[in-house]
Amino acid sequence: MPHSPDQQALLEHYVKKILAAPVYDIAVRTPLQPAPALSETLGNRVLLKREDLQTTFSFKIRGAYNKLVQLSDEQRAQGVITASAGNHAQGVALAARELGVAATIVMPSTTPELKVLGVRSRGAEALLHGESFPFALAHALHLAEQSGCTFVSPFDDPDVIAGQGTVAMEILRQHQGALDAIFIPVGGGGLIAGIAAYVKYLRPGVRIIGVESEHSACLQAALRADERVVLPSLGTFADGVAVAQIGAYGFEVCRFCVDEVITVSNDELCAAIKNIYDDTRSITEPSGALAVAGIKQYVARSGVRDQTFVAIDSGANINFDSLRHVAERAAVCGVPA
Repeated sequence: MPHSPDQQALLEHYVKKILAAPVYDIAVRTPLQPAPALSETLGNRVLLKREDLQTTFSFKIRGAYNKLVQLSDEQRAQGVITASAGNHAQGVALAARELGVAATIVMPSTTPELKVLGVRSRGAEALLHGESFPFALAHALHLAEQSGCTFVSPFDDPDVIAGQGTVAMEILRQHQGALDAIFIPVGGGGLIAGIAAYVKYLRPGVRIIGVESEHSACLQAALRADERVVLPSLGTFADGVAVAQIGAYGFEVCRFCVDEVITVSNDELCAAIKNIYDDTRSITEPSGALAVAGIKQYVARSGVRDQTFVAIDSGANINFDSLRHVAERAAVCGVPA
């Protein structure tokens, strides 16, 4: 179905912001890498967009930097505050250090130690508060109101969305041949909104498929209700996407640009981490493996063959001591450890 004039104008707005985003002051252009073993197993061509190779081991540096670099001198002098399960936190910490801005990051008390250390090692203050992201978010918003610091949303901000959308700009430049679908991990919706806006404007025939943990499927719930809803509870195995409500700005794009949302189990994520390791010898965090898990489920369900899929490998910030559990569960799912 063609987009309405208002929808087309919104996409054009984001495309212009994406093209103007100065993310390469700090981010790198990550490779779009074939996954030969996975491709052979699935009977389709699978390409991995390796955002785990960013300097903070996650795509989040793109949106964080694009937001901070556009702050006024007065805002920079006041400092910034954010809430994050870890990957956005590290992006804000690094961007703030590069720009000389003081940063405070509120993180759930369940955040993997690796991510907390990543924030502190980049010069930001890390405050642990609450059992999951919604509690950390509420506390961060309260502190921002008290202090006068600028709150930097991890996903619900047009500048953050545009920064994440530069992933799509790279994909379409790196792969100009047949492309059937892009599978994108979903937490708060910033990444999928940025990619969807750019791709649907330039190549509307490419399917945009969101992949969520079944324990934090806030986009699927919102699309079914045709409005943003708050999930009553969250699982935190895929901590990078443990978000209770899709962002407002992102949902505005997703409601007419996302073709489908798939949810996957923790065991499917563990199996996907092993699949990615087999092809790349890299270790992905659970939320980073969502897209591959989604492709596997999509192919098993639909039986499609000889299509070309891109999976966003979105992050590699996993605690080392979690790997035994991942290996054990991958073996249970039929992927030998």
